[in-house]
Amino acid sequence: MSEPGRPPADAMTNPRADRVRDVAKLAGRSGRLKREQFFVEGPQAVREALQAHKECMDAGGSPIVESVYASVECLKRHPELLELTGYRNSKLHIRVASDMVLSAMTDTVTPQGVVAVCNFIDVPLEEVLAAKPKIIAMLCQVRDPGNAGTVLRAADAAGADAVIFSNSSVDIYNPKAVRSTAGSLFHLPVVRGVDLADVVAAAKAAGLGVLAADGYGQLNLDLLQDESAARAFEQQIPDSQYSLEQPTLWLFGNEAQGLAGEEMALADHRVAVPVYGSAESLNLGTAATVCLYASARAQRRAD
Repeated sequence: MSEPGRPPADAMTNPRADRVRDVAKLAGRSGRLKREQFFVEGPQAVREALQAHKECMDAGGSPIVESVYASVECLKRHPELLELTGYRNSKLHIRVASDMVLSAMTDTVTPQGVVAVCNFIDVPLEEVLAAKPKIIAMLCQVRDPGNAGTVLRAADAAGADAVIFSNSSVDIYNPKAVRSTAGSLFHLPVVRGVDLADVVAAAKAAGLGVLAADGYGQLNLDLLQDESAARAFEQQIPDSQYSLEQPTLWLFGNEAQGLAGEEMALADHRVAVPVYGSAESLNLGTAATVCLYASARAQRRAD
């Protein structure tokens, strides 16, 4: 029995150990690609990873979580983490580690008490489209990992069916991007490293409309929502150019420049979120949230 405030005798306490360095290498893109693994940190994100792992293993799938490291204090505050690694189909066990070790594993100054190493979980585009999705968000040349994670989290909250990252966008397994998803990364399918033109062509063939979020778009999102509400009351809308009730692939562009001209040209329509105040524009996360919720509300109303 260890003394109060001291880790158990078998705890990991050496921040320079090979195992610690192996986890730390996952902070870099080359390390992640070589092993096809990434890490998540913090009780909430690790809890979601473990829950997804449990469900996948119970369904006969491949493991999501490979290993878990946690401090004694974290396990006392979050006993559910031990419960999630102790169910019958799990071969996982949590390795106790000191705060110094956890800090050395991650790129954060203040460790959150628990780290999990996970296998890549992205899926092929064909798998997403075969499930007949109603709402998909695609990020095109989005470079900031925090923004990428925020959009994925918003897509999860809006009930989207998948999030797609173009081959010119940030790696969603970047530690900052993973943190920004707050666990939503494990809630919906993610496709990464694909060409925008190929995605649009496949989406249209699968029956999805394609909308490009653009501050100067010819369609006004508020008007599209008004038309959707009117249709719900069986009112005729003779000049409607797009029905938000239909399955839709939303395209969101770079934080500073937005979508390039050739990217917008692939969409059926360009849609603007109206700005009624003095702000020049909305940031990417806010604009994506508004657009995705507009589609979600219209589709739920129609259903």
